Amino acid sequence: MTNKLIIYDSTLRDGAQALGISFTVEDKLKIVNKLDNLGVHYIEAGNPGSNPKDLEFFEKVLKLKLASSKIIAFGATRRANISVEEDANIQSLLKAGTEAIAVFGKSWDFQVTDIIKTTLEENLRMIYDTIKYFKNHGKIVVYDAEHFFDGYNANPEYAMETLKVANRAGADTICLCDTKGAGLPSHIARITGLVRDEVDCAIGIHCHNDNGMAVAGSIAAVEAGAVQIQGTINGFGERCGNANLCTIIPNLQLMMNYECIPAANMEKLTPTARYVSEVANIIHDERAPFVGNCAFAHKAGMHADAVNKNTSAYEMIHPEVVGNQRNILMSEVAGRSAVMSIINMVDSTLTKDSPETKKIIERLKELEYEGYQYEGAESSFELVIRKMLGKYKTFFELKEFKVIVNEPTVNSVNSSAMIKILVDGQTEITAAEGDGPVNALDKALRKALERFYPRIAEMKLTDYKVRVLDSNFATASKVRVLIETTDGQDAWTTVGVSTDIIEASWRALVDSVEHKLMKEN
Repeated sequence: MTNKLIIYDSTLRDGAQALGISFTVEDKLKIVNKLDNLGVHYIEAGNPGSNPKDLEFFEKVLKLKLASSKIIAFGATRRANISVEEDANIQSLLKAGTEAIAVFGKSWDFQVTDIIKTTLEENLRMIYDTIKYFKNHGKIVVYDAEHFFDGYNANPEYAMETLKVANRAGADTICLCDTKGAGLPSHIARITGLVRDEVDCAIGIHCHNDNGMAVAGSIAAVEAGAVQIQGTINGFGERCGNANLCTIIPNLQLMMNYECIPAANMEKLTPTARYVSEVANIIHDERAPFVGNCAFAHKAGMHADAVNKNTSAYEMIHPEVVGNQRNILMSEVAGRSAVMSIINMVDSTLTKDSPETKKIIERLKELEYEGYQYEGAESSFELVIRKMLGKYKTFFELKEFKVIVNEPTVNSVNSSAMIKILVDGQTEITAAEGDGPVNALDKALRKALERFYPRIAEMKLTDYKVRVLDSNFATASKVRVLIETTDGQDAWTTVGVSTDIIEASWRALVDSVEHKLMKEN
């Protein structure tokens, strides 16, 4: 590594502003620990004076013993025509007790005159006074030049003057913000280069993703001299989101020879991305570069065969480098190499010509004739292989289950399930209610197993799909059910087929649970 960069994570503020995301105090503390473990340099934690939740968070987060990260409080410059000593938000930032503070101010003359409604001269004084005040109190100060690129387009002299004032006041880093997310990478690179020549402190970049180019814009800024990259895990953020650190970090570090996080921590990237999705209660983007299930998935027969021979044929890095894994999809176009990749996960000694392999392939054909499809549901096919090779462990035995559906729905509950299972000679009977029979069954099964296998509690069903296989039989048609599950670290999909939708769901559900137990034991 030759060039060190500063990774500045704003998931707890920018990410929390995304539609459908709300973090509790405990959620935020969990994410802080994950980010610290990943090795980011700054964790922006929000405005300590904005609401009671953030006040409680700052009280608790400063008690954590972080190994890598600095907590940074975030807030605006002083208000117009009052002193920093009289500004309640400035005082709350100071009282937060963080070593570092991020201050945002206006760099676009339109924002000054029409939005905060003050003079251009007073805005410059607001920037200078606020930064100087915090520097006099021994703080590391990051100045976020809000709407900088729009401001530069409208009035380059004034936009640049706001940065020079921040520089004279002692800002440690000046971060150029593409707040509306409209900047093109070439435009961002050119202006960042001009700024680099005008100020003598570190330059940062903060891009929103409204035009889909936040990652490209951030990388262009780095190439032009920016050394601090602001963004969020998984690109969570207001409107279309913020620059995605899970894409930026591996590109800069693995492709461009920059140091973003400790090299040994790169394998934590995918687990961290999945964990944050889980805490945010957002379905993880499986098509995300580097950290999605599809990032290293191969379906076409030629691709799969080539990757089995030499992974560099279609992969830019080994998936393990970023904590992900290769996925050879089972499909009609995948060929025998896809089957072999899963067989060899169970028994590496088997070849295409082994008798066991031929039996497995014949069984696969039978199952496909019955309606099973294992593309994207390789976890179920792995269980089939283990059973045929005698490498399957029985974790529990179903004795019976009953499902009752009641209408109308009351408080999102319309079904109940009773289940009786046997584990190591011990019988467990439990019941649960749910939003539909499958949800009730899922809850009842996990409830029954948690006494024997506590980590079952980590599981969560994230997607459920049903497909009718032969509509000619109307309501008696055979159906295929796909269930996607996550435990916050990994995700997997299982399949079940039956003329009874509940039985098909049960088969997929059992496979999902057995995959988790097999992984843990």
